[in-house]
Amino acid sequence: MNMQSPTLDKGAADAPFYMPQGSECELFEAAYETNMPLLLKGPTGCGKTRFVSHMAARLGRPLYTVACHDDLSAADLIGRYLLKGGDTVWADGPLTRAVREGAICYLDEVVEARKDVTVVLHPLTDDRRILPIDRTGETLEAAPGFMLVASYNPGYQNILKTLKPSTRQRFLSATFDFPPMDQEVAIVAQESGLESGRCQNLVRLAGKFRALKGQDIEEGVSTRLVIYTATLIAKGMPLEQAIHAAMIEPLSDDEDVQQGLNDIVTAVFG
Repeated sequence: MNMQSPTLDKGAADAPFYMPQGSECELFEAAYETNMPLLLKGPTGCGKTRFVSHMAARLGRPLYTVACHDDLSAADLIGRYLLKGGDTVWADGPLTRAVREGAICYLDEVVEARKDVTVVLHPLTDDRRILPIDRTGETLEAAPGFMLVASYNPGYQNILKTLKPSTRQRFLSATFDFPPMDQEVAIVAQESGLESGRCQNLVRLAGKFRALKGQDIEEGVSTRLVIYTATLIAKGMPLEQAIHAAMIEPLSDDEDVQQGLNDIVTAVFG
């Protein structure tokens, strides 16, 4: 389980860089102020996690981030008894700590978790805002400031890995996508330090790769990978080597697919 340690930020000035695409920042703030959970939908690497980090910093709230996976259980989120120095002690999980502290808990790719996880979330996503802990007999009321945020990639999940309507309808929801080209160029330049003119063709190349999603590749290239590529170039790595390491290799292991992607690189860059 990947968990980000909570830290209090000083506000928007120290928030991780994020460029809004619409009114998502206002929606997040409204959800926070009214104690409503929020669900973020969109492709891998389009900025959902960065957005949550940015908003947690703007609001000055601690943030627990949990990367959900097939083996993640409700106990991983709530906590369990552990042996410590010959004694059995209770250790809170990240969700429980967030509830106690009034922190933001972000469940990344929530549909990847085991089925018992969504059952645990239900009492926290309505007006009760409680977390029953069966193992200790506690029923925790969420402290002021607690917010539950979850995300998933609808285009990647199959029919066996979707949120039930009974769960989806407990959340406000926002759809994310890759930014428009001009905006993505500005983001890549800001994050990598590479001049905008050189970022433009990288973003154009990413768009062509994304058009192949569902055909030769399962997922389109993320903004994150474009930033990695630009960062390598800014550090002096040759263009083709940077593209191969940060965009082509992560997309596919198939040599024929990689050759096809290299052909697109040649068409874009000459």
